[in-house]
Amino acid sequence: MLDLVPAFARIGEENAFAVLARATDLARQGRDIINLGIGQPDFATPGHIVEAAIKALRDGQHGYTPATGILPLREAVAADVHRRFGAEVSPERVMVVPGGKVTMFMAILMFGQPGVEILYPDPGFPIYRSMIEFTGATPIPVPIREENGFAFSADETLSLITPRTRLLIINSPANPTGGVTPKAEIDKLVAGLARFPRVALMSDEIYDQMTYDGEAHCSLLTYPEIRDRLILLNGWSKTYAMTGWRMGWSIWPEKAYEAARKLAVNSFSCVNAPAQWAGLAALTGPQDDVHRMVAEFDRRRKAVVEGLNALPGVSAITPKGAFYAFPNISQTGWKAKKLASALLEKAGIATIGGPDFGVHGEGYIRLSYANSLENIERALARMGEFLATEKAAA
Repeated sequence: MLDLVPAFARIGEENAFAVLARATDLARQGRDIINLGIGQPDFATPGHIVEAAIKALRDGQHGYTPATGILPLREAVAADVHRRFGAEVSPERVMVVPGGKVTMFMAILMFGQPGVEILYPDPGFPIYRSMIEFTGATPIPVPIREENGFAFSADETLSLITPRTRLLIINSPANPTGGVTPKAEIDKLVAGLARFPRVALMSDEIYDQMTYDGEAHCSLLTYPEIRDRLILLNGWSKTYAMTGWRMGWSIWPEKAYEAARKLAVNSFSCVNAPAQWAGLAALTGPQDDVHRMVAEFDRRRKAVVEGLNALPGVSAITPKGAFYAFPNISQTGWKAKKLASALLEKAGIATIGGPDFGVHGEGYIRLSYANSLENIERALARMGEFLATEKAAA
């Protein structure tokens, strides 16, 4: 019998992939499945990015690269954040990693251990809590409330910090809620953190270019007073429809960068070489496809919210970012995970139950509108028929 270390009994997973697998299995059986579960753009990677990877292969970019990423790409990341946020970043603080999760993994490993507390958003991306528990640290959920527009409350967040707190994770625009925290609230959080100089921050800004209704993304990079303890998570997967390319980037404070580099050397060595040249083309090339994709998400967002609010027992506030709606289904009589399961098995609609994103997710389900408007409208019609005819499961 294999004797794994106890930490692996604590590690969780991302249920969206289990739902994707079940939806795919049902589709293979001939069922008409509309997938509003998985969080990835339904657009193709822009052509000039694909061509850059092909050219890199033809040019012989087949070998190892520096563990932190090729210098032209790190320079392009630094230039991009300066252009968009006015933040001065050295390429020597930029790390290219195989997907956004790697930054979470590294950051939580650096600060998580028994006796330590790590704060994370709830409902939030499930890997936060999973990795915190894996390290033996105590996960402290920061409630993300519908009545607050699914933005975090600076006062409530600060009130949860104790002498044992070592890391605070924030996410805006947010998965699964689509919430965007306004600048005034972030200002208040940063000011309050001056009282807690030992608390590091990881800001997950992977959806930073997906905001709507004139809502501006406020990057934590724009606060010099916390730069010496800020880890910024971002990447190419959402903005450039590159989820399968496994391309992320992060910015690290000086004291943590060398530790992150060593983790890279000990785990993945380096990111796929031609993919890095594709990432360079994404940042330095035309951005028209990004703007078109976000505009289409905006069109779908409006249709999703209108359609959800017409369903019996369902209400949905308008998300300000990302490509998710997080409707309140508490008045339907269904528990969230049972409803998500029944919608898939009986109505052919893949969604994710709110509890998969944390203890504060009960009463909600997540819908990704990274699907065609036609499919979204079909899914909403099916949901309406299902809720009108099916009794809530006990």
